[in-house]
Amino acid sequence: MQNSKEPDFFSTQVAQAKRFYLEKSRTKEPRIKVICGGCEHTTPDFEIDRMDFPYYCIEFVAKGNGTVILNDQTYKLKAGTLFSYGPGISQRITSVPDRPMTKYFIDFTGTPGKQLLKKHISPLGTAIHVNRPDEITRILDDLLLHGLSDSPYKSMTCSTLLEYLLYRVAEMTADETESPSKAFTTYQNCRQYIREHFLTLNSLQEIADACMLDHAYLCRLFKRFDTQSPYQYLLNLKMAYAADRFQESGILVKEIAHELGFNDPFHFTRAFKKVFGISPQAFKGLR
Repeated sequence: MQNSKEPDFFSTQVAQAKRFYLEKSRTKEPRIKVICGGCEHTTPDFEIDRMDFPYYCIEFVAKGNGTVILNDQTYKLKAGTLFSYGPGISQRITSVPDRPMTKYFIDFTGTPGKQLLKKHISPLGTAIHVNRPDEITRILDDLLLHGLSDSPYKSMTCSTLLEYLLYRVAEMTADETESPSKAFTTYQNCRQYIREHFLTLNSLQEIADACMLDHAYLCRLFKRFDTQSPYQYLLNLKMAYAADRFQESGILVKEIAHELGFNDPFHFTRAFKKVFGISPQAFKGLR
């Protein structure tokens, strides 16, 4: 399954593929923006040989074996291998003929993605092995599903899922190190606590108190390891929950506001519009 509109760098040496292509941005993106992605079942003679590439890219091998050479550095590919490349990095990717690969790829722009790779996973132009490949595959399948959808929010959803994917890979990579950073572990624990208790948390101070940290230190942790503040993360979780609840017929804005701890429905409406760009009433109309 393919989009009718595809860039010329999509490989034709595939037995089967699901791929999507989103409109290229004309301006420099301050955030991660997904350009295209897909899942490819390579042919036995699969070969990609490029001296350069216009976007940042991560590729993940779900099945099979192969080899990738990135700027003259050779890596063996197997299930669970994730590698990256981008502008100025040559790539030569081949399959083992009797074990052709099933692999995912995501091309994106935005320097935060490159920085996240370098700081928490591995520098652009290198490869690592992920210790929980099934989880990565599930996230990539979800991203692919949204990329192929007709949703007006698919670009934002794909970019959010890519950011989530990179953090999950970072967590898995940290799990494999003998002495993981104490600060990063603290950040992980706080982020998980927010994710599990976002319905009852309502402020930065409540988050800090629950995690038994000074709120200034908590903010420094998120500034170091994340692209959003702890309160922004909490707010995004609340608004994602609200958007899901608005799929139900007959639900009132004031009911969701109260459920999420907003005493003022107008405050909730402003927060929702800040995250999604439209009011709750307009969002409900899209349903």
